Amino acid sequence: MTDSSAQAAAPSPSTVRKVALAAMAGSAIEWYDFFIYLTAAALVFGPLYFPGESEVAGVLAAFSTAAVGFVARPIGGILFGHFGDRLGRKPTLVIALLTMGTATTLVGVLPTFATIGVVAPILLFVLRFLQGLAVGGQWGGAVLMATEYAPEDRRGLYGSFAQAGVPVGLLLGNTVFLLLSATLGEQAFAAWAWRIPFLLSIVLIAVALYIQLRLEDTPVFRHLEEQRQHEGEDTEARSPVLEVLRDHPKQVLLAGGAFFVVNGGFYVLITGMLDYGTRTLGVSQNGMLTAVLISAVVEGIAIVAMSALSDRVGRRPVFMSGAVLLGLWAFPLFWLVNTGSIPLIILSLCIAQFFLGMMYGPQAALFAEMFSARVRYSGASIGYQGASVFAGGLAPIIMVWLLEKTGTSLSVSIYVFIMSAITFLSVYLITATYGDEMTRDQARGTEEAAAPTR
Repeated sequence: MTDSSAQAAAPSPSTVRKVALAAMAGSAIEWYDFFIYLTAAALVFGPLYFPGESEVAGVLAAFSTAAVGFVARPIGGILFGHFGDRLGRKPTLVIALLTMGTATTLVGVLPTFATIGVVAPILLFVLRFLQGLAVGGQWGGAVLMATEYAPEDRRGLYGSFAQAGVPVGLLLGNTVFLLLSATLGEQAFAAWAWRIPFLLSIVLIAVALYIQLRLEDTPVFRHLEEQRQHEGEDTEARSPVLEVLRDHPKQVLLAGGAFFVVNGGFYVLITGMLDYGTRTLGVSQNGMLTAVLISAVVEGIAIVAMSALSDRVGRRPVFMSGAVLLGLWAFPLFWLVNTGSIPLIILSLCIAQFFLGMMYGPQAALFAEMFSARVRYSGASIGYQGASVFAGGLAPIIMVWLLEKTGTSLSVSIYVFIMSAITFLSVYLITATYGDEMTRDQARGTEEAAAPTR
């Protein structure tokens, strides 16, 4: 098959853009749901669901329920990855979005400890677990919908649309919290207005329905299904999860290591720093939320720009550069934050988020190219979500603990530096990818999609 014939059979640019934008919309609202829980945990959940504890103990208890979501993420990655590789990228993504929308909306109507006692934190725990399952499944679906539709030479760029959902979700969540706190006052916000952001997540259900009704599964997966039927393969008898762990264990571990500082550093910046700035440094809640919000815009820009750059120079050089720069910036980051000056806090967070974007942007295409089509959903999801337990889930807790034990932010800087070193080494060791195979799958899948239906 010639390049011209493959190009002729490829999905139209408008279709590719529609898929990428749908992936970004679903990802943005999904992460909005996941992040507003973290913001609420830092600001209001302690006294509402864990009363009677000291201030530090209440924050740690609230962060612990937040960490449950991170524990659930690899379980979601395994569960949804299995069905994503067997049943398709689209239906699995739709189920993940519906799960997240339902769980988050229910948090918005959940009674507090004062109303139903110990049942309240238990239900909070359960709903956060469901959020984690949903995120564990959503990321792989959104990324593969974008990258498996994208042209070979723009895979990084289109994959970044799904990745950009993270800062967009953070931006939406913090904007809603900031507006409510500023217009209604901190007292009303703590009493009842914090529920509004959770109730707004019902919009995610509409996005899920759009994807289900208006978009097809990826050409790569449709080709894979055709191939399985032609060969008479019994998909019921195979487990993509066991297959990827058996055949690609090194790739799964390296994917998790590559994600380590991207995930851990991110939650240090958006959750741990929010608590540190307001509780330890005495910076206003609105001031810290504004700083986090502005830095999210910078990360979004970096994600798209650095992903486009990775299409030209490669994923690994851009990714490793981001790891080095963030590791070094971990020290001046806290020097600036410790001044308590809002402009300097904004500057420090923006630079750190730019370096994170250098890694998180190209990650979508890098992870997709690390695994073959048969196990791509499972492999990418397990690597990504497995790291989230030890990196992102524990990062705010470790940060609070380090600050309490050492009394200095230098300990947190060293912690971020170590995570950066883990990521750099992991990306350096990634040598085998399935980029060429992915290109062939896309070409065959789009050619078959363009052929007359028999």
